[in-house]
Amino acid sequence: MGKTEDHAGDRPVIAGTMAHRVPDLGALELLLAVARLGSLGGAARELGITQPAASSRVRSMERQLGVALVDRSPRGSRLTDAGALVTDWARRIVEAAEAFDAGAQALRDRRDSRLRVAASMTIAEYLLPGWLLALRAERPDTAVSLLAGNSAAVAERLVAGEADVGFVEGLTVPAGLDSVVIAHDRLIVVTAPSHAWARRRRPLAAQELAATPLILREEGSGTRQVLDAALGGLARPLIELSSTTAVKAAVVGGAGPAVLSELAVGEELALRRLVRIPVDGVALARDLRAVWPTGHVPAGPARDLLSLTRA
Repeated sequence: MGKTEDHAGDRPVIAGTMAHRVPDLGALELLLAVARLGSLGGAARELGITQPAASSRVRSMERQLGVALVDRSPRGSRLTDAGALVTDWARRIVEAAEAFDAGAQALRDRRDSRLRVAASMTIAEYLLPGWLLALRAERPDTAVSLLAGNSAAVAERLVAGEADVGFVEGLTVPAGLDSVVIAHDRLIVVTAPSHAWARRRRPLAAQELAATPLILREEGSGTRQVLDAALGGLARPLIELSSTTAVKAAVVGGAGPAVLSELAVGEELALRRLVRIPVDGVALARDLRAVWPTGHVPAGPARDLLSLTRA
């Protein structure tokens, strides 16, 4: 490393990175205030620091640069010739920093003006509406768009940069995404009241469920992933439908039994439009997760939405 003479304190200044050789913005703003007010005390008051702290900062800057910047006297503080030159440079740096700050704020404003959410069907239909209403109360100027699809489609949108945050229901976190568990859910077997299972006195056996054709969500959905894993292989499809609402309608209409989220069938169970069928030996619990691209921690509206999901 090279050395230069420190004329302010007769100590060597060690050359290093730019951050070590150039004073920070706070010190440069102080120097500009001294130049404008002609008083170290006045500059300290303007910047909200004590005069001893201001003096210490000036001395530190002088040691860092290796030149005297300010002549202090009972009549006030006057810039040296070197100090006047450094002040001109400081003004350009501070102006550039102000432009940088304004640009960064514009980026934040643009980010905060919209939120793109991708969610799997159950979460989109039964949980997100409440969360988005709460977010609207906190961020009325943020425009929110919701893209609903199965868990695989949510992952694809996030990886492609088409959404800022997503919500999925599957057993695993899709590749390329980070996640946090935001809720828990359970799948249950349901039928129409007219179905033979509705009159059963004993719980349904896992083997019988696996052998029975079911009204199913499409492959790639979180509900289908959990059911396939619970049954040790692919569930047998009677009909495959792409939304929870369509599955419920088919079951209510008597087309056959289905396995659906408890979140999705509360009203139908209460009104006896659907009947819950107990099952033995099948693990149908699952975690609901918020997901985002790996390494991109949610910020702004996305961060606020995540905080509401765990409120």
